[in-house]
Amino acid sequence: MPPLPERIGRLGELAYDLWWVWHQSGRQVFRVLDYRRWRLTSHNPVRMLRSMSRERLERAATDHAFLAAYDAALAELDAHRAVADQSWWTERSDEAGRQPIAYFSAEFAVHQSLPIYAGGLGVLAGDHSKEASDLGLPLVGVGFMYPQGYFHQQMSEQGQHEVYETLNWADAPVQLARTSTDEPCVVEVEVENRTLLVRVWRVQLGRVTLYLLDTHIDDNAPPDRELSARLYGGNHETRLRQEIILGVGGVRALRAFGVAPAVWHLNEGHAAFVALERLREAVSRGEPFDGALAGVRDTTIFTTHTPVPAGHDAFPTDLVERHVSRYWEGWADHMERFLSLGRHDQGGGPVFSMTALALQIAGRVNGVSRRHGDVTRLMWTAHRRTMASDSAPITAITNGVHVASWVASDMAKLFERRLGANWLDRHDDPPFWERFLDTPDEDLWEVRQALRGYLFSFLRERARLLWTEQHANAARVAAAGVLLDPNALTIGYARRFTSYKRPELVFQDEDRLARILNSTSQPVQIVFAGKSHPADFPGKEHLQRVFARALDPRFGGRIAFLEDYDLHVAHFLVQGCDVWLNTPREPLEASGTSGMKAAMNGVPHLSTGDGWWAEGYTGANGWLIRGEENGGDVTAVDAADARSLYRLLEESVVPTFFDRDAYGIPRRWLRLVKESVRTILPHFSARRMVKQYAGEMYRPPMLEAAKRVDHSSE
Repeated sequence: MPPLPERIGRLGELAYDLWWVWHQSGRQVFRVLDYRRWRLTSHNPVRMLRSMSRERLERAATDHAFLAAYDAALAELDAHRAVADQSWWTERSDEAGRQPIAYFSAEFAVHQSLPIYAGGLGVLAGDHSKEASDLGLPLVGVGFMYPQGYFHQQMSEQGQHEVYETLNWADAPVQLARTSTDEPCVVEVEVENRTLLVRVWRVQLGRVTLYLLDTHIDDNAPPDRELSARLYGGNHETRLRQEIILGVGGVRALRAFGVAPAVWHLNEGHAAFVALERLREAVSRGEPFDGALAGVRDTTIFTTHTPVPAGHDAFPTDLVERHVSRYWEGWADHMERFLSLGRHDQGGGPVFSMTALALQIAGRVNGVSRRHGDVTRLMWTAHRRTMASDSAPITAITNGVHVASWVASDMAKLFERRLGANWLDRHDDPPFWERFLDTPDEDLWEVRQALRGYLFSFLRERARLLWTEQHANAARVAAAGVLLDPNALTIGYARRFTSYKRPELVFQDEDRLARILNSTSQPVQIVFAGKSHPADFPGKEHLQRVFARALDPRFGGRIAFLEDYDLHVAHFLVQGCDVWLNTPREPLEASGTSGMKAAMNGVPHLSTGDGWWAEGYTGANGWLIRGEENGGDVTAVDAADARSLYRLLEESVVPTFFDRDAYGIPRRWLRLVKESVRTILPHFSARRMVKQYAGEMYRPPMLEAAKRVDHSSE
């Protein structure tokens, strides 16, 4: 980054603090500085500033409009960082409640300029961290700094092609984490028969810090440098080594910075090897294994995100034993005890399950929706009871989304006009939203039309870039949505492509679907987006067939597939579509969050009654796909659900959308939109979610730890 003029010397500080991602004042600084460059760098201020000349920055330092934006943003950032007695959490907590919360996750989705996420798990972790910053929770995140991140997606008639791109460290909003002696932090992690060096990077999110681990260091052997290269890459051995690095390396990184967490929160089982290091530490201090395990359980929280067996990482026990044996040298009985914590029979014989390990070492466990909590209890309660007769029951905290990140600026301005300038401060208060029902239809429809317009402009621009920059063929450009009708009812379907999500359910009866889409008076169209895991071959086949439908003339150009789904693409889709479609096979959707983001932008949800929608649907805020077929015949269930979907489209969704008055306003539709916003935004916000974690999961172990300290001092 070039040297900055003194008057704007904190511009780099603002660029590296991703607080600006969810604060309009922060983004406005870079928009005013150079809007064209802001867009060309994909809204990455670090890359933007590196590309600017000293002369251009000197001019900015004397530009009154820019300086006004700059001063306002820095004042707001400073106020956000001021923790002492100024946040929701600190106002409600004594010293015991101000100890750090360590939040471990294999991925964090904060902004597209930091592509270290694959999908919903990362988005949830990013939203959790942002809301923790807003509320003032002393949360510290631990994850990976993947040099190649997740793949970029390119589509063809043959299907998905994965393209990996090495991140330019200098262009990313990430900095080397330094210890108190100002040295770059590097920790050692034992893996199998060798010791790896793990470098630590730092990402700032206002009050919250993320520490990200990386093995791409010259002193490591070439294969070990690649261990942290990609998200969810490689074979069993690679995944196991990654998870040892995340758990053990993450604990050691926190120790190097003097962070002593009161609570250790494992976001999915990938991080369960946190217990390996914490147990080793305690035993090394002379504690008996049972006492060490009790201490770990008292302070560990585990959130599980999937009821799908394939979503739970499991490894051959002998492979795990080989990789962790150095941690238990001289304590053979302890190693056997540790291995027994993860032992689980998945039907083909015993394996070492990361979920089983997490269940055994966590004192508090939760699913991510009420229904998922029920399913998780059925799957795992018997296993959990084997660890201790007094183990706490598996509970549920339904996911939520970070409102400030996902609500479109046009909707936010409407909320401000109708609800007051402090609407964001009160957005998790359900009674507060009753007033939104009085919003004039004309005002809401104007905003919805504008958001639809932004989506279609975005689709055209993406198609143009496919043609001019990637030299894509005509098929890829056509599939990107250039034939879509801006006046048609637009349905969005965007998520990971895998079999249980049934991305092809809407194509069960292609002739019936074609009639719905090609209506001359009430046209409908569907925009698909999403990636399939490189190793999920059935998912990739679904993806290929959906892409082929976007090229099928029978559908009249009313099917589109938007390539390379990421956070940037997601914002346009959840804000600009008219209906959000979700078709998981029950009960395999743990929660889902994309429909929450859509609904709070005035995009009603059309879904099966799984995940969060099982508790979010009221009968007046969207539609429930219910095929009335509950048997074990999957084909029959899919067929019944498809018929229900078609009926809803033909008899309710489409007619309601096109029912316009003399002024062209769809009054019935807008009543449903208002009800969707009113019922979903406060209940399914990350603020409600993080407050629930704070009260039910974080505060109890903090208070228990404080009691133990008090008793020990007596």
